[in-house]
Amino acid sequence: MSHKQAFVRPPRVLFIEPPKDPWFVMGEYLSPPLGILQLAAYLEQHDENVKIEVLDCQAIDVDWRGLEKRIASVDPDVVVPSGLATCNAYITARAAETAKTVNPDILTVVGGQHFTATADESLATYPEIDVVIRGEGEATLVDLFRAHRDGRPLAQVPGVSFTHDGSIYHTPDRPLLTNLDELPYPGYHFVADVIEKYQFESMADASKRYALIEGSRGCTNNCSFCSQCVFWRRIWRSKSPKRIADEMQHVYETYGISFQWLTDDNLGLGSHTRALCEELIHRGLSKELMWFMQARCDDVAKHKKVLPTLRKAGLRWVLTGVESSSESTLEAFNKNLRPSDAQEAVRMLKRNDIFTQAMFIIGERRDSAESIAELRAFADALDPDLAIFGILTPFPGTRLYNDALNNGWIEDHNWAHYDMTHAIMPTETLSLRQVQEELYTCYRSYYGSLPRLVKGLLTTNPLRRKTYRYFAKQNIMKELRDLFRRLPNG
Repeated sequence: MSHKQAFVRPPRVLFIEPPKDPWFVMGEYLSPPLGILQLAAYLEQHDENVKIEVLDCQAIDVDWRGLEKRIASVDPDVVVPSGLATCNAYITARAAETAKTVNPDILTVVGGQHFTATADESLATYPEIDVVIRGEGEATLVDLFRAHRDGRPLAQVPGVSFTHDGSIYHTPDRPLLTNLDELPYPGYHFVADVIEKYQFESMADASKRYALIEGSRGCTNNCSFCSQCVFWRRIWRSKSPKRIADEMQHVYETYGISFQWLTDDNLGLGSHTRALCEELIHRGLSKELMWFMQARCDDVAKHKKVLPTLRKAGLRWVLTGVESSSESTLEAFNKNLRPSDAQEAVRMLKRNDIFTQAMFIIGERRDSAESIAELRAFADALDPDLAIFGILTPFPGTRLYNDALNNGWIEDHNWAHYDMTHAIMPTETLSLRQVQEELYTCYRSYYGSLPRLVKGLLTTNPLRRKTYRYFAKQNIMKELRDLFRRLPNG
């Protein structure tokens, strides 16, 4: 397949964050579209003649009709809509369809975890999608763009899938980048005029701007439900501590963003992260920044001696995957964790004045009303600063998805519901409707506790106090109840 182009002007590439709703469980927030900002910056770095624009429809409040007008105004040759999460697959496809409505000759390119795992199905289902970039996208996008610009066959581009003459083709996988330090900073300059819109109200003051920082890619673990480890081929690569600190400093000094979220699946808490902390402290950034990261419970328990240094360096918030109180469930998830790891992790994080957000999962195949009640009791005793409950979701590409599909467990095939708040599969003893009801009960039990609510509202920990006051004003319980009511009886 080739796309013959006769460019009489510099080629134009439009990256789009389409109109979509935020994940209501975390309240009101707007995240910068890090994926397309990184891709845009990399393309800019490697081709100075291309004209690049990034359109974030949430940040400028553009609806679908407005998006169509914006695309017509930009008149792009290539459109790249954001396509990270499975629950946004239809939205990504609709953005591609909108581009084709404006001009059928626009090359539409999608990527990310969902489309990598479903390349065949997506190309067969969505004719408006021309190319799927599989896996890590930076080098592939540059190669693809040059092939399109020069009229070369797409079959010469590693890491892509496309349709030609009614057949779907997949070129060989592209090797992963070997040095993440060579990546440019994410292209926040493309959204500089709306950067004040990126905020996370439940976590930080409304006056604080919010940025995403990527310190590493991948994870060597192999959790059965995780699409990240599949996407990154169970390989972990990291930027150097100095490079991560450089990026954090750049975002702070250039855009005034002091609240920064390290998006890594598993940055780790060993010597690498200690060196990052030393960089931040040495530069005086520890007093200016408030940063957030994810960490495994066992990693926190193993490296608890580094926690005071993390806190001194500005780490204020940690998200950790507790998942379950059942050892057999943790084994089914292939988590390589014990419930005691979660107990130790939460205890040590709180001791070091680090706000603790714990994730719990219900809906494993052997889950029952009794086992979920035990999980609620475990969460209650654990008492993290913030508890988020989700429903086990079979994301495409994961071992869980393959098992669920082969065994006929999946009852909801609507990708828009794959957000961990909709029940997708029943368990051996609970119907889809009952699993959905259990999620509501988990939240009602945890946040409906009057002693916990009073404690949260009156605590001396400013983050916990702010979070509880914020969520007390939200309609999260109503949203969860509505999800349950929309399910058919049975």
